[in-house]
Amino acid sequence: MAIETLDISPVGRVEGDLDVRVDIENGRVVNAWTHAELFRGFEVILRGKDPQAGLIVTPRICGICGGSHLTCASWALDTAWESEVPRNAILARNLGQIVETIQSIPRYFYGLFAIDLTHKNYRRSRFYEEAVRRFAAYTGKSYEIGITISAKPVEIYALLGGQWPHSSYMVPGGVMCAPTLTDITRAWAILEYFRTNWLEPVWLGCSLERYEQIQTYDDFRDWLDEDKNHRESDLGFYWRMGLDIGLDRYGVGVGKYVTWGYLPHEDKYQKPTIAGRNAALIMKSGVYDSVADTHTLMDQAFVRENTTRAWYDEGNEDIHPSDRTTKPTANNAKDFDNAYSWSSAVLHQDFGRLEAGALARQLVAGGQHGESWQHQDGFILDVFKKMRGANIHVRQLARVHELVKLYRQAEHCLREFKLNDPWYIKPTEKDGRGWGATEAARGSLSHWVEVEGGKIKNYQVIAPSTWNLGPRDSQETRGPLEQALIGTPIHDSTDPVEVGHVARSFDSCLVCTVHAHDAKTGVELARFRTA
Repeated sequence: MAIETLDISPVGRVEGDLDVRVDIENGRVVNAWTHAELFRGFEVILRGKDPQAGLIVTPRICGICGGSHLTCASWALDTAWESEVPRNAILARNLGQIVETIQSIPRYFYGLFAIDLTHKNYRRSRFYEEAVRRFAAYTGKSYEIGITISAKPVEIYALLGGQWPHSSYMVPGGVMCAPTLTDITRAWAILEYFRTNWLEPVWLGCSLERYEQIQTYDDFRDWLDEDKNHRESDLGFYWRMGLDIGLDRYGVGVGKYVTWGYLPHEDKYQKPTIAGRNAALIMKSGVYDSVADTHTLMDQAFVRENTTRAWYDEGNEDIHPSDRTTKPTANNAKDFDNAYSWSSAVLHQDFGRLEAGALARQLVAGGQHGESWQHQDGFILDVFKKMRGANIHVRQLARVHELVKLYRQAEHCLREFKLNDPWYIKPTEKDGRGWGATEAARGSLSHWVEVEGGKIKNYQVIAPSTWNLGPRDSQETRGPLEQALIGTPIHDSTDPVEVGHVARSFDSCLVCTVHAHDAKTGVELARFRTA
């Protein structure tokens, strides 16, 4: 059977800067290319600016996870300037990032992913009519409450930073806030509202304490069978429907996973260094190789970028981000035999291409590596092994599984504040190199900064989508999303919702209109609104 080439431009519901090309043979994807269509040039913008310009500029990289960028920008300067960061400030930084991620999870699930469960492909599923009642855009009962409730957690962020998004309350040496008892009390009330109005009654169908008893996939299945409220919760319903429509059967990926880890411990990282970060994280870093079933700590020294298939005049060598100077090329015509994306290819010098995101975080959380006091949770690793690897469905479960543990960490921050203790210690500015990293909702995020002569000489950002959506590298190795698309079944090439499933399982930040055309004739096959 002839190969059909399909260009999908754009793919998604939020930002329209990612296109996908797939080759389809016998109803399945046999080759794929992901190409980022938008060059923004923050690394170029920051060159020559005041070192603290990154605190203002980089949160504007993203309107949904700007707090994660601010976290990285702050820690990068802290390590460059050898700052001392007070205990309260670490807690305040952690809390800001936690509540930003908590808001992102229901917003992502209902607003970007679950809408596809109402697609006409699934009309024969016994779950279809209920999926429409729950997840239809704007009219679904769960869609409405989920999108609405997602706004609550970032009210806590606004208590700290004065606004959300685009606050710059985190600074080298601490934070520019000093919450009062009233602020802390309001934050507790907001958390409780989130829990009692959505997290427990709608999403879980049980208490947090009951859900926290789940340790294995067998425990999870027992939990589903234990109570009708569990089965009919949005989590229980989604899991049962996903299995019914086959979301566990494709979307595998590269089989290797990375997380920087996040949430520095308030008593262990007050004098931050690059070398000391791994041993000071509550949520540990690591690389998980599913083929060898090994866990290894992640070191920023092993990161490499390659621009062979990207629109940059930087050569074909693998290079560490801090040694890279961003040089965009004027020629950005798509050439799938050469350069076809504004994204670089990111890799580990030993492990190659790695997938970032919630699944990576949870697979690493199941490892025995790291410090004995660091967070460990083997649930998703057990699901992963029982389901014989990655797929769309397990990526979703990993993402939403984080809700409860992040909620508990938010409680920890609020409980541990000592309001009369310092929130900021003024650092001494100097030249040097720094690095800050965290886990945004979508995956591993890191900033490298070099200060020379009191100005930014070089600034580099590797975002989660750079890890996941990058093009082929110099060895012609596909990026994680490109690889995950291989084997995807396509029911109707004029309406390839299955490609959207895979892309959105990576939370790939895309726009609200999808249309497809035949790559050979240029004829548009279909255009439809998905949100």
